[in-house]
Amino acid sequence: MKTALFVLLLLWGIPSTYFRSKFRKLVYQTEDWKINLRPLFKKELQALFGNQFPDDKAYLKLRFQYRLYLLIYLLLFLGYKMI
Repeated sequence: MKTALFVLLLLWGIPSTYFRSKFRKLVYQTEDWKINLRPLFKKELQALFGNQFPDDKAYLKLRFQYRLYLLIYLLLFLGYKMI
């Protein structure tokens, strides 16, 4: 069971770069790929847990998807650690 959860955790982690890149580009309002290499966490975390752009439907939709993705990732990780 632990091996299956580990494999599932690895597979679920693959799209993380896609979601994080898309979210960061929206938050920092840039299309530059180098935004993914910079450790600019403060604004990103404020946008993830707060409401940075309340009228931007694309931001709200992406934030919800990213939150859901991270929640499932957290649950998989906790399940792996508890077994």
